[in-house]
Amino acid sequence: MPYTPTRDRIKPDDIATAKPKRRPPWIRVRAPAGESYEQLQTLMRAKSLHTVCEEAMCPNIGECWGSGTATFLMLGDICTRTCGFCDIKHGAPPPLDWREPERVAQAVKAMNLRHAVITSVNRDDRKDGGAPLFAMVIRRIRAIHPGCSIEVLIPDFKGSLEALRIVMDARPEILNHNVETVPRLFKKVQPQDSYAWARAILRNAKKMDPDVLTKSGLMLGLGERMDEVREVMRDLRSWGVDILTIGQYLQPSRKHLPIERYYTLEEFEELKQFGLQIGFRWVESGPLVRSSYHAEQQVRALSVVHRQLYG
Repeated sequence: MPYTPTRDRIKPDDIATAKPKRRPPWIRVRAPAGESYEQLQTLMRAKSLHTVCEEAMCPNIGECWGSGTATFLMLGDICTRTCGFCDIKHGAPPPLDWREPERVAQAVKAMNLRHAVITSVNRDDRKDGGAPLFAMVIRRIRAIHPGCSIEVLIPDFKGSLEALRIVMDARPEILNHNVETVPRLFKKVQPQDSYAWARAILRNAKKMDPDVLTKSGLMLGLGERMDEVREVMRDLRSWGVDILTIGQYLQPSRKHLPIERYYTLEEFEELKQFGLQIGFRWVESGPLVRSSYHAEQQVRALSVVHRQLYG
């Protein structure tokens, strides 16, 4: 049977009926602007590329694009899942574009990036989840722009070790998969995802290549409790995860899950210190932190793979 995506994005009783909560003063997002931002935007359009910066309405787009960095979105711009926090389009996607890795690699070279972050939509219409394109873009970037470190933020591939092996054999410096929330809220926040699949990907990535840096991320403000957040952090460490990002969930529109509460700067700092105490090698924790925030600093400080390849 052909793949048919779920259309009931969020149940009506999950939508906030009251006015949205007022943002606290410590959350301030600058409007994107500047010469570097405009040049990067022009380059993306010219090469028919997508970025998660735009598709997911990242609050750091102005800061990151202004400094000439971006997170590339591959496998098209239509996702087969219907997560309640995400503003990427969902539905039945077109066939994979096998020329996309070449275009991404050429853009990385044109931008003269030192660190490239590659992510994708979910492609549940394919048994391999689109894993071959991740491997292709890693190898092509290495071929035409040596010295650039590579981070891949991959889907869970439904826990497929075969798909994961395809990516790991290309040896990215950082293998990232975000758990996003606590197990109790998985079916509300990301109804087609599974905590067990996330565990399989993160734990086995480290087993397949002990030198790779593994990474994951959490969003706060969806109704989780602090004890649940700490328990997920302990799980991630037990799976061998090296790097953790923790940020505030910001509702993209009234169609998306509401913000249950805003976390304070002190709470983000508390979680950072807890993460370091239990053994994470790097923790980014703050209201506007997202997956690729300070990613280049992480790989330069921690990556064994990069030193093996380039010294």
